[in-house]
Amino acid sequence: LQEAFSDTGIVYPVLAGYPQGYEDEEVVLVNNKCKCVTVTSKFVPSKENPEEEILERNIRIIVPLKNRENISDPTSPIRTTFVYRMTDLCKKCDPVEVELGGEIYNAQQSTSCDGTETCYTYNRDKCYTTTFPFLHNGERKTLQAALTPASCYAE
Repeated sequence: LQEAFSDTGIVYPVLAGYPQGYEDEEVVLVNNKCKCVTVTSKFVPSKENPEEEILERNIRIIVPLKNRENISDPTSPIRTTFVYRMTDLCKKCDPVEVELGGEIYNAQQSTSCDGTETCYTYNRDKCYTTTFPFLHNGERKTLQAALTPASCYAE
């Protein structure tokens, strides 16, 4: 479906639904590494009417067993509750540049991005650290260690 809307005489195309030409191709809608969830969709023949295609969505959730409530604290209790809300998973909070009327604006695709996300595992794009006791020459020190070194140190 393609529609258009007008704002001050300029017509902007709006794509509603799915782009044409994606037959037999699975499209990733959500890949949330923080919650270990991937949502994909693709068009498949309908079981009732093989002449017709329907949109099939697949949700893949990996439950990270033996992870801690606070993933940066190895002494925190084991996580036993996992909450998955599609509205939270589909949020796009990274600002994108949009050109409107010859001017460039920063836009956010979601309105509820102010809260911090609870991660069930390490988000490899984020730096996680923890402190630990270290005994050296009879002196006890508290040191900080990177739990995701690739994200904490520039190459």
